[in-house]
Amino acid sequence: MIIAGETSGDLHGAKLVKAMQKRNKGLFFCGIGGQALRKTGVDILIDAREISVVGITEVFSKIPNILRSLRRVKKTFKTMRPDLLILIDFPDFNLHVAATAKKMKIPVLYYISPQIWAWRPGRVKKIDKLVDHMAVILPFEEDFYRKQKIPVTFVGHPLLENSLTTKERIEDKWMDDIPVIGLLPGSRHGEIQRHLPVMIDAARILLKKIETIKFIISLSPDVEEKHVKEMVKKHKGEADFEIAAGNVRNIFERSKVVVAASGTVTLESAISGTPMVIIYKVSPISFRLGKAMIQVKNIGLVNLIAGKEIVPELIQEDASSARIADTVFKMLSDPSGLKQLSLELLAIRDKLGGPGASERVANIAFRMLER
Repeated sequence: MIIAGETSGDLHGAKLVKAMQKRNKGLFFCGIGGQALRKTGVDILIDAREISVVGITEVFSKIPNILRSLRRVKKTFKTMRPDLLILIDFPDFNLHVAATAKKMKIPVLYYISPQIWAWRPGRVKKIDKLVDHMAVILPFEEDFYRKQKIPVTFVGHPLLENSLTTKERIEDKWMDDIPVIGLLPGSRHGEIQRHLPVMIDAARILLKKIETIKFIISLSPDVEEKHVKEMVKKHKGEADFEIAAGNVRNIFERSKVVVAASGTVTLESAISGTPMVIIYKVSPISFRLGKAMIQVKNIGLVNLIAGKEIVPELIQEDASSARIADTVFKMLSDPSGLKQLSLELLAIRDKLGGPGASERVANIAFRMLER
């Protein structure tokens, strides 16, 4: 059984399933996920969209779905008795599932660690009790778990398995006089609701300063296009908005700067050498509660891995349309600074362990199956 509750986890989980299928075509997978896992042949018991949520207060609207999904998973444990449970990030749900698996002596492999080094570090005690092996994708996570004496392997980041942008392709992008800005509001309905209107307003402000500017809005696979089109339609004629579904890398290749909701996509932007402004908004109560628990200075993965703030972060009230527009305008007004930032971002790749993450996790999974 494999459980991925978010879009990025679904994509990384699909790569892992393919790596395992390559070695043993007789494996059967079931679980929770999205389109990517479904395409690999995983029997999807529950669509991840039913339980995916961000924010502490926002979770209340999904409680009935979450409880129903937990019951379904527990029932499947009893009827199918999986030989291995693979959990991908999504900790609040997955640690509940791990507790049931532990009681039933089902081995647990946790791929892509919850960010317990950033907030709610007490969860490490749960992981110690419930998880048999951690497969982590960020370099500093391995030391964190080793200090807690939890079995762990740094496998590298699965994003490095994609074709990577070359320095030459970045140079070509700078030759284009028409600035293109990518708008990446997130992969969940709630994130789109909070981020896209602010991004659109920022685009309208930028258009007054740079008449030739163009905008591409990224459409996540798990978001309905009509929903985004309705939001953009209100501003038809005010700005040149293109909605781009499919591979987000196409947006990175075309954009001089992207405005991105904090998450895996910011790391993807970094390894493509695309400068960015990281933004994020949650409900006021979620923000206050989260702020009290967060133990790191930055929330952007790029800045955390770099060990310093190399790209701007605009969080909550700071993520206003005026601040976003002003930050992007200043970046575009300094072409040499943007080029230098591109090279700094490409250097992030060297810290991520090289390609082959899925194969390394597959090796761990097969060792656990053999035991």
